[in-house]
Amino acid sequence: MAPVAFIGLGNMGNPMARNLVKAGHDVRGFDLSPDALKVFGEAGGTIADNATAAVESARIVVTMLPAGQHVKALLTGVGGLFAAAQAGTLFIDCSTIDVETAREVAEAASDAGMLMLDAPVSGGVGGAEAGTLTFMAGGPADAFAAAKPLLDIMGKTIVHAGGAGNGQAAKICNNMILGVSMIAVSEAFVLAEKLGLDHQKLFDISSTASGQCWSLTTYCPVPGPVPASPANRDYAAGFTADMMWKDLKLAQDAARTSGAATPLGAEASALYALFCNRGGGPTDFSGIIRFLRGEA
Repeated sequence: MAPVAFIGLGNMGNPMARNLVKAGHDVRGFDLSPDALKVFGEAGGTIADNATAAVESARIVVTMLPAGQHVKALLTGVGGLFAAAQAGTLFIDCSTIDVETAREVAEAASDAGMLMLDAPVSGGVGGAEAGTLTFMAGGPADAFAAAKPLLDIMGKTIVHAGGAGNGQAAKICNNMILGVSMIAVSEAFVLAEKLGLDHQKLFDISSTASGQCWSLTTYCPVPGPVPASPANRDYAAGFTADMMWKDLKLAQDAARTSGAATPLGAEASALYALFCNRGGGPTDFSGIIRFLRGEA
């Protein structure tokens, strides 16, 4: 198997890259964090001196970066990875970025003779560790076909959402649903507390009734009903409130650009902004229930 380059070995990228190593791939990784590189190297990955060195002999390059400006700066331009890679290399960007930048980078990839997918993920750190992520991929059919065997190692559900940028569109729409639903579930539990209704009783009823949703049954924001949820670990982050706010802002940017009406998405973005600005950003996004209770 040809080497795979993996750029961005953070909380999500590192376990994703390690799963590729476990599957027998020669993975050459780079990150600005020495600690991240150490973890990756201890798992059997090959540590590259820099991003350019990682991609020189690779036929597939996976990137997992914080924002659109980082993706664009790394890949495009005279010193970018498109210029350093061999013609026909497949680039898979798993970052969550704005749709406009994703499409701009995809066009630059095509001009450089590369294959390109935007393939953001859902499933959090737990899904990355377990190899059960959902990938939402946007790009040409041949790029998706080439990427799918690799994505199957890192994920459980792999969906081709359409052309360039559609993976990012799917991700921000999905996470807008998630952000809104978590607030709704949290508000219901806060109201139940005021009314003297037990957490478990509300869960038992709503989880089998019309209020059922993922934010309730898988990620319940109160301790007890779902033992695996972050609420049972003092809201230690599986997916931080900062990251949720980022995705909600991306959704609002896209709504403004496209002329879509998203009043609940806008309100969710505003509430997460308040929560994050008051110190909740590093905690799990389900911890917004504490903000809704008026807790510090």
